[in-house]
Amino acid sequence: MVEKLDVIIFGASGFTGTYTVYEAISVLTNLRWGIAGRNRTKLEAVLEDVGVKAGKNLMSTPIIIADIDDEMSLLQMTKRCRVLVNCCGPYRFYGEPVVRACIESGTHHVDVSGEPQYMETMQLRYDREAQEKNVYIVSACGFDSIPADMGMIFIEKNFDGVVNSVEAYLQSGVKGGPADGAAIHYGTWESAVYGLAYAHELRGIRSQLYPEKLPKFQPLLKHRPLIFRSEIVNGICLPFPGSDRSVVMRSQRFLYEKEGKRPIQMHAYVVFQSWFTAICVTCFAIMFGMMTKFSFGRCLLLKYPKFFSMGMISHEGPSESRMERTHFSLTMKALGWPKSERNSNSLKELRETPTKTLTVKISGTNPGYGSTCVALLCTAVTILKESEKMPGNGGVLPPGAAFAKTSLISELEKHSHGMKFEILANK
Repeated sequence: MVEKLDVIIFGASGFTGTYTVYEAISVLTNLRWGIAGRNRTKLEAVLEDVGVKAGKNLMSTPIIIADIDDEMSLLQMTKRCRVLVNCCGPYRFYGEPVVRACIESGTHHVDVSGEPQYMETMQLRYDREAQEKNVYIVSACGFDSIPADMGMIFIEKNFDGVVNSVEAYLQSGVKGGPADGAAIHYGTWESAVYGLAYAHELRGIRSQLYPEKLPKFQPLLKHRPLIFRSEIVNGICLPFPGSDRSVVMRSQRFLYEKEGKRPIQMHAYVVFQSWFTAICVTCFAIMFGMMTKFSFGRCLLLKYPKFFSMGMISHEGPSESRMERTHFSLTMKALGWPKSERNSNSLKELRETPTKTLTVKISGTNPGYGSTCVALLCTAVTILKESEKMPGNGGVLPPGAAFAKTSLISELEKHSHGMKFEILANK
């Protein structure tokens, strides 16, 4: 009988998959794990190269051959493990067959998707079936959704009162020398192009997924101007275009519907050091958005990523030197009311002006291919070790909903490419 593994990393020969294999050496300690993909030669090369880098002999690591286009191979793969770590994106094109195979096999599934259409479509189509099979399907398990969604959980655990709203400010930079070369791998660019091109799909998906809107508790969190200076982070800010807010609000809705918890309002922003940079990014975003609306524009963006990203995107991805010098911080400021007998029921409408604030920071290095891979693997470990602390018997969930009562945050803090959660101010 073939040994059943704890974890299989699928898509291990891809850019993110290779770095996930490297982090697995330290994160999956004392667990039985293997790698999977469609090309054995490439998978063996990954084990050899990563082994040399880590100073370990990985050649005895189990290799499973599986192909997105071969449903039987996916089933054979998912039946071999308890949790599948899926690094095979863009998930819009390649995610659903793997999710379907995991549910049929009774295998948990985690991935690093930042694609709202994919994540919410999977919830719409497979949430009930996943619950029936006692399977957890959790997306958005990397940077930047883990800092934002688990940051909300960290805030509530430390607020000592009722949180009304949170503003999140993402900063990133490169230390120790010029930020030369590409910053992001082509796969992320491809996901962004298609995600923005088909963003209109979200309205229809959400109308089916959430026929009833969340209640609006006062005071409402107002949107900031398109470009503004924030004293919280001493920088120039723009609305953050990523999936953070959509992931967070899915978790907040889940906690409201399942546990009767007052949903927290949240807006997300990205920070720049100068008005000039922020204005240039705004102009680029407008151009990028317009091009994604037309097939010809998408073709150009995908064919010439270096040109249209001013060298920030490449098929080769960033150098290891640049990755290790890249750092990030997510500063989150919460506003609400201190704990009292009057507001012990957080679903009550509170008329007083919010007076309590809590500011926290989540930070780390190598966000795209270090922190992301560590976070992804930590979610797999948490499912294996603490499923009894997770909600219900399974389902298609965002990370905040799935891991709110687990020790995922402390697990993330153990690793060199993990994340640090800290309180900056509590007033």
